[in-house]
Formats: sequence, C-alpha cells, structure tokens
Amino acid sequence: MKAKKRLLMLLFCLFLLLMAKVLFRMRVDVITTTDWLAPVIWEGTFDREALEKYYRKQNITVGLVVFAVGSLTDQYLDPFLRSASKFFMPGYKVIFYVMVDRFLQFPEMDYGPRQSFQIHLIGEERWWSDFDLMRMKLLGEHIQDHIRYEVDFLFSMSANLVFQSEFGVETLSMSVAQLHAWWYFRKTGDLPYERRPASAAYIPFGLGDFYYAGTIVGGVPLKVLDLTQEYMKGIVLDAENGLNSTYEKYLNKYFFLNKPTKLLSPEYSWDPTFHTLRQVRSMKIAQYPIDSL
Repeated sequence: MKAKKRLLMLLFCLFLLLMAKVLFRMRVDVITTTDWLAPVIWEGTFDREALEKYYRKQNITVGLVVFAVGSLTDQYLDPFLRSASKFFMPGYKVIFYVMVDRFLQFPEMDYGPRQSFQIHLIGEERWWSDFDLMRMKLLGEHIQDHIRYEVDFLFSMSANLVFQSEFGVETLSMSVAQLHAWWYFRKTGDLPYERRPASAAYIPFGLGDFYYAGTIVGGVPLKVLDLTQEYMKGIVLDAENGLNSTYEKYLNKYFFLNKPTKLLSPEYSWDPTFHTLRQVRSMKIAQYPIDSL
C-alpha cells in the first residue's frame, strides 16, 4: 500500500512537470518555468484548491528538519517553531525534527492536532567548527536511520527563518530548491559560483542556471539524502586536494548536475531588510540576518 501511494505521488509529480508550460504561465513578470520544465513557484502561479484536492486524498506526511546550536537556539528557534506550527503545511500530518546541542524548554504554542515533534539531542563532541558540514552529515544519518520511513516529503530549513504566510503543498515535489533572494535578480555571469577548476564545486564561466540558497532544501527523503551524500563526497575530495568551498557553492554544483523538479521563488526566503520588489507579491518566509531577531 505504501509503495502504491509513493508510485501515485511520483506519477503526479511527473504529470506536473510535463504540464508546467500550461499550469505555470499565470504571471508574465517573472520566470515561471525553467528550461528543463520545472515550475518556479510564485504567488499567483499555482492552483491551491486543485493541489489540496489531490494531496488530501494521499494522506501524506511531511517532515521539517531544523538545526539549532548555541546562539541559534537562544535567538531563532522559538520564532521559527511558533511560526512553522502555524503556517507549515496546515491541516496535514507534519513531523518537526528539532536538532539541538542541549536540553531546552519547549515553547508554549498552539500545536495542530496532526503535528508531532521529535527532539534530537546531539552531543557537544559532534558540533564541529564547520556547522554546515555537521548539519549535512547528521541530516543524512537521520534520513538513513528513520526519517525515510516516517515521511513522504522532507524539508530542511535554516533556523533564522520566520514563516509569514502559508507554506503549503504547492512546494512539494521530488527535488525542491530555493532561489536566492539576492542573486535571483542578478545576471548569470555575476553569480558567485565556485570558479576554481580543481574544486568539486566548480562551475565554469558561461554555465549555470540560477543561484540557489542554502536556507531551504526539500523533496522526497531519498532525494534529500542523495544531496547530503554528494555534498559530503565533494567536501572529502576537496579536503584531499587541500581545498575548501562553501556549503552554497557545493549545493549549487549539485543542482547544476541534478536539476531540481521544483524551484521556490525568492518569496519563500525573503530578507525583510531588502527593498521589496514588485515581483515579490507575498513574503512566505522572512529570512532574518544573524543577530537581527
């Protein structure tokens, strides 16, 4: 039964991909479909009622992973969880995976009847100096150990995000990438890809599609697992060659080679300190700079 449900969801995702030229042309002021026919989700480019009708029948479970360590726990975790419990996949079964480095008092909030929380305490010896390396390694381990058996779709998000409005089923797909709010509005030639040929994150000049942000990644669990594994391979390869790049540059190399099946517009991770452009009709999530909350 579980395999049948996953097959049906896969077929639906493929249907959306094939129909993208028709379904996601409701706005002319922004890119709504990529060259490889993946939809780019903006306010006004999706039919929420039709999507809800489909996913309600599937009885899906969606997971959301957040890592919070040190000051991230003190400053950001409370507003993240409060806003996520209100706006993340309302009405659906949701499991929040909260990864922290110490015991914490859970904030009082109105939990949805279909929401559950798993608190995973990571020993201090595991919190390495490279936060992104630690985060991706542990994310992969948890997907392998239990998450892949518990949810149909999975998102991993930065702790310094605050949901402003509904983050719903329009975001679901096999592989989901978040467009960078700053670099989306810049020319492709100016994007800050890794340009050192010896690096595993290298993207040559003249190539590249978009610049993706590391704040949100998602998809079916095995696709997110593949991302973590390829990231780790890149880190190890560069370390052997005396090189090191940034998490976002490895992420961009991964999505350059493995095209995402859905892209979230900058509305889903918008920095409120930016001047709000006319293309941004609805800020779904606010991304606050570190130390601003």
